[in-house]
Amino acid sequence: MNILITGASRGIGAATFNLFRSNGHAVAGHSTAGSDDLIAANFTDPASPRTLWEAAVERLGHVDVLVNNAGIYEGIPDDAPEEEWHAAWARTLMVNLQATADLSRLAVAHFRARGSGGRIVNISSRAGHRGDSPDHWHYAASKAAILGMTKTIARGYARENILAFAVCPGFTMTGMVEDFMASRGIGDQVVAEIPLGRVSTADEVAETIRWLAIDAPAASTGSIVDVNGASYVR
Repeated sequence: MNILITGASRGIGAATFNLFRSNGHAVAGHSTAGSDDLIAANFTDPASPRTLWEAAVERLGHVDVLVNNAGIYEGIPDDAPEEEWHAAWARTLMVNLQATADLSRLAVAHFRARGSGGRIVNISSRAGHRGDSPDHWHYAASKAAILGMTKTIARGYARENILAFAVCPGFTMTGMVEDFMASRGIGDQVVAEIPLGRVSTADEVAETIRWLAIDAPAASTGSIVDVNGASYVR
């Protein structure tokens, strides 16, 4: 399979990138800054999703699977000045939602033109179901919107073998989450709220993404898979 995965420089994205490669797939990865292995694209630029997509197609020849993993988690207090509040919402929605939507639209067009179908796996969050902290309205909103978009793609294109799935991790042991928990001293509290007794690993989320991208039966299109140690059960 030829796979494009965004946000592949660390955490869940890096684990998934490496897992795909170790299973023999051709993978184009993305990060904001880029590297020898990763294509650079800054999703605060509205033109960047198309630039990334075209670079990935040039590198791979064609794309069979798109994994939309890139995202940001930046707080803004509800009593922040209005200009800062709007800027925070605009940045989060641009990176987390608009770039995901733009890449998904490009993928659907590509899959339809090739006539062979394809898969989209969108990384949402537990916050898309249950909400988040008072500083993260915009984050929760962006992740909830990804779920609605994923279901719409699944319903709209299943007859063309274009399948869409979403993964909703809870706290996952990545650098970003470790920094967040350490800065607030909430590590023990987080673990206490997880029936499994520990935070999920990036490798566990990566394996879930791999399964949806490669092995999940077509009839499961539209599925939302939770990976949160039963900390939020629907």
